[in-house]
Amino acid sequence: MEALITVLPGDGIGPEVAAAGRAVLERIAERHGHRFKFSEQLIGGAAIDAIGEPLPDGTVASCKDSNAVLLGAVGGPKWSDPNAPVRPEQGLLGLRSVLGVFANLRPVTVYPELAAASPIRAEILEGVDIVVVRELTGGIYFGEKSRDEFSASDICKYHTHEIERIVRVAAQLASGRRGKVCSVDKANVLETSRLWREVTDRLMAAEFPGIELETLLVDAAAMHLLSRPADFDVMVTENMFGDILTDEASMLAGSLGMLPSASLGETRRGLFEPIHGSAPDIAGKGIANPCGTIASVAMLLRHSFGLAEEADAVEQAIARVIADGCRTADIATADGQTLSTSEMTAAIIGKLG
Repeated sequence: MEALITVLPGDGIGPEVAAAGRAVLERIAERHGHRFKFSEQLIGGAAIDAIGEPLPDGTVASCKDSNAVLLGAVGGPKWSDPNAPVRPEQGLLGLRSVLGVFANLRPVTVYPELAAASPIRAEILEGVDIVVVRELTGGIYFGEKSRDEFSASDICKYHTHEIERIVRVAAQLASGRRGKVCSVDKANVLETSRLWREVTDRLMAAEFPGIELETLLVDAAAMHLLSRPADFDVMVTENMFGDILTDEASMLAGSLGMLPSASLGETRRGLFEPIHGSAPDIAGKGIANPCGTIASVAMLLRHSFGLAEEADAVEQAIARVIADGCRTADIATADGQTLSTSEMTAAIIGKLG
């Protein structure tokens, strides 16, 4: 197949891990006879420095013209003033809105060999295989905002159709997995959560009666995610809760650097990125973990291109190098060898043949 992929390296370690993802895509194209063209564009702090805005028109145009978008990371202390009128994160939020990617899929898989890297006891981690489905374009992050000298507000707002479409995504995923959906809300306090629960209960009963539905308050979900993670199959929740819970879930896998994500909408074009941030403290040192980005490449191949065989090959390559003892600094053991970003990428590419 032929496809155009926009690559947005961004800030911090973003360019390093994005380069790793692109290298894997190039090897997949070579091995399987595909033609991938790449358009590298600015976003975030790098775009602010270059032209004064976090999401340039050229970036938007390239992403709209592409079959998929691969993102590194945005942000950093250079642009961290919360009162600044222009911030890197505005670029990412704006891109999600422009592309209409409302469903953020974040799989959490624990490699047995990395159980020791997690602060959770190994026996609790057995069998953990979760997909968190986070609503991505509504809620408090996109609500109306106000600020005066003595007060501030961020409006959290959800429409019925926004809840229905994200719950359908979760239920459809669960139907091909273990048939369980856990909906997370705060219905004992928040009106938006009461609507979320009512819509979810109604839709699941009407359209997915064969799927087991569990409902948890977000504070209970946060606790159970660490005490009984293997019980969860697909979790679905609103924007801010999903943001927080998936960062918590990264501790199951041992490191933020291991986890990928896919942001999808009504079309096959998606936005794919690791869940970690720009990690400015290690930027330029060549020690960032590329596994989250490379696993995001697997999701790109599967969801945007329909290339399940190639996606499986990438995921198996990551698993094999982990099984072989390859480690970057964030998942290294005290007595093990630590690989650089480029060395870990090369090891994974080597498993692709």
